[in-house]
Amino acid sequence: MNATLTDRYVDAAMRSVPEKQRDDLSAELRASIRDQIDARIDAGEPQDAAERAVLVELGDPDKLAAGYLERPLWLVGPRYFLDWWRLLKLLLAIVPACAAFGVAVAQTIAGATLGEIIGAVIGVVISVIVHVAFWVTLVFVILERTGHETMDPSPWTPEKLPEPKASGAKFSDLIGSLVFLAIAAGAVLWDHFVGWPIGGGQTMPFLDPALWPWWITGLFVLMAAEAALSIAVYARGRWTTGLAYLNLVLNVAIALPALWLISRGLFINPDFFPAVITDDGAVVDGILNVVLGFLFAGIAVWDSIDAFLKARRAR
Repeated sequence: MNATLTDRYVDAAMRSVPEKQRDDLSAELRASIRDQIDARIDAGEPQDAAERAVLVELGDPDKLAAGYLERPLWLVGPRYFLDWWRLLKLLLAIVPACAAFGVAVAQTIAGATLGEIIGAVIGVVISVIVHVAFWVTLVFVILERTGHETMDPSPWTPEKLPEPKASGAKFSDLIGSLVFLAIAAGAVLWDHFVGWPIGGGQTMPFLDPALWPWWITGLFVLMAAEAALSIAVYARGRWTTGLAYLNLVLNVAIALPALWLISRGLFINPDFFPAVITDDGAVVDGILNVVLGFLFAGIAVWDSIDAFLKARRAR
């Protein structure tokens, strides 16, 4: 079932409303929109045109929600608050992670130890967060004080409404999760029993052969648990807080051992890159370990947060 403009508007307006107030305010807002639409229809307007006109009159749903809550929308003034807040959230979601990755790679190439890499990354991330927050805020203060328009001076329209978030409990989500896990398991088995070409008609496993059998067996057990979790979410029809916590435990159980193995140099086959790249094989190996570390940590954090957000929306 496709969400109507009213559904999308109410969903967007309720994002910033405390959960205990959400049901009452949502019902109140829907009733108000419905009454205004009915009045316009009685006056001869078509249904679609009436709905759109009512939403345009209501304006930006974030501003409307702030009015319901009597919450001021300003840092130094109300005019650009939402533009400032949206841009700041976007930059903080991207810039610190990119800076951390670049510093980690540079430190690896320089031959730094794991402790030195972690210390450098933490220092850079804190510095980047402070600088991004300061300079973005300063720019909007200047824009506000000088009266300049922001990047998007156009009035709010219903076309700017966000699409409803995915529930993660659809049949397509289940199939996607199971297919991904099957491909991952197949890649691990292929790596061990077939290997990857390294030239001269020879093959070699990418993963350290010492991971067999116990580490890989543990991985397969956790992957089976992930598959069971996906089936449970689909059978339940939605994410719950309990399932989200179980997902967090599984993510930690996969990510922490992987990060420990990577930090010890026990994840990638130590003979792989020297056989493929005669020069600087150790440097490539180190850089790839950093990439894999960020990949495991990033997926675990993102997937865990996403599950809790879906559980919250389902409530």
